[in-house]
Amino acid sequence: MNQLDILLPFGLPPADLAKDLLRQCNTPALAMLLARAKALQSESFDPFSRALPHETWLAGKFLADYTATSSSPPLADALMRQHGLQAETGTWFVVQPVHFHIARDHLVLTDPRQLVLPDAESRLLFEAARPLFEEAGKTLVYGDAATWFVQADDWSDLHTATPDAACGHNIDIWMPRGEAELAWRKLQNEVQMHWHMHEVNAEREARGARPVNSLWLWGGASMAHGTHAPASAAPYTDTFRLHGWGLAPGASAARNHGDCDAFDIVLARPRRGLLLLDALQAPALAADWGNWLQQLQILETNWFVLLLSALQGGRLKHVNLILTHNTGLAEYGVSKASLRKFWIKPSLDRLLP
Repeated sequence: MNQLDILLPFGLPPADLAKDLLRQCNTPALAMLLARAKALQSESFDPFSRALPHETWLAGKFLADYTATSSSPPLADALMRQHGLQAETGTWFVVQPVHFHIARDHLVLTDPRQLVLPDAESRLLFEAARPLFEEAGKTLVYGDAATWFVQADDWSDLHTATPDAACGHNIDIWMPRGEAELAWRKLQNEVQMHWHMHEVNAEREARGARPVNSLWLWGGASMAHGTHAPASAAPYTDTFRLHGWGLAPGASAARNHGDCDAFDIVLARPRRGLLLLDALQAPALAADWGNWLQQLQILETNWFVLLLSALQGGRLKHVNLILTHNTGLAEYGVSKASLRKFWIKPSLDRLLP
C-alpha cells in the first residue's frame, strides 16, 4: 500500500484562539484533506509529561520501553551518530547550551532556537565547561553549536524532559529527577558561574543577544542495556525531513530523505512513508500566532496543495494527518475514494477543540 503519514507538531491551534486563528486561514487544500478524512484517533496528554505529544508519538514508533511520563526519549545515541560520533557503551545524555530568563518568582527556559548560537561562541563556552565536567568524572563531547553530549554512567536513573516540553515553563517542574539530580544541579551551577562573566556572554549582551547562562540535560540512553532498541522492525520504508529522529534505531532501517520537497515524495512513491513538517513548532512555542499563520500558509503552498493533487491523481493511495498541540493529538486518514465525497465541504473545523 502506498501510504504517507504526515506529522504536524502544533498543527492544532490552542483552544482559546482556535476560532480566531482559523478564521484568518486560507488553506483550501488542507481544508479538503481534513474535511473528507476519517477520524482515526484522538488522545489527551498529561500537561506535565516530559515530552511533547509529537515527541511521544515518534518515540512510540521508533523506540522501545518509552512511556509518555517517564522521561525524555532516549535519543542521545541517535543524535551522536548524526554528528559522526559513536558511543558503544555507557549512559549518554544530550546537553544543550540554553538561556534561562527570570519571571516574577522563578526561572523559565527560553526556546533554544532563539539563542542563534554561532559555532565559534559555542566552542569557547564548551572549552570553559569541559574541565568542570572532567573534575566531576564526566566526559563532555562537542556535537555542534546547539548540541553537546555527556557520558554519565551513574546518572542513568535521571528522568529528564525535552527542551521543547520545558521551554516557556518554570524550570523547577522540568529539571532532572532521580538520585543523581543533586549531582547534576551542582555541576550545572558551577558551569553557570563560570559562564556568568565569560567574554562570549559579555559580547552577546553588548550586541543585544541573550546570554548563554545554563545547560539543559535530556535524552539519556544507556547503550549497554538496550533502552535505545527499536520498538518494532522498520515501521516505515521511507522517512522524510526527520532530522535527528532519522537515525533513531527504529527509523534507521528506512530510507531517510533529509531536505526534500513534495515532488521528491511523490517520485519516491513510498510504500509506507513518514513526513515531518515542523515549521509550526517554533512560533507556537513562542506564542507568535501571526508567524504561525504565515508558516501554515507556506505549508499549504509548498506541501498540502501538491500532496492533495498526488492523492487525487492516484500517485498516493492514502494519507494520514497526525496533528498535535502541547497536550493533545488527533489523527485523520484520507484516501482518493474519500476525496470523492463532494457533498462534504472543505473545512478546518476539525482543528477546533
